[in-house]
Amino acid sequence: MNRQEILDELKKVLAPYTEDKEQLNNINDQTDLIRDLKINSANLVDIIIDAEAKYNIEIDYDAAEEMTTVGSCINVIETRMNRQSE
Repeated sequence: MNRQEILDELKKVLAPYTEDKEQLNNINDQTDLIRDLKINSANLVDIIIDAEAKYNIEIDYDAAEEMTTVGSCINVIETRMNRQSE
């Protein structure tokens, strides 16, 4: 799965938690989950759980703390997916 495919699936994960759905159309690596997408910080845990299920990966506490932007989310997901395929 490449970055674009991960991004396309990540949009689906983020959609239920994003107040302004129009913002999802314009997200990029620098998009901040809380500031730009207006995702409630309490929902970040739900997003991590949903991402784990969607990509069949495990995200530990340290990796979860890194997931503040769309790009960092994709990086964490890519890293976890690559570890599983090794």
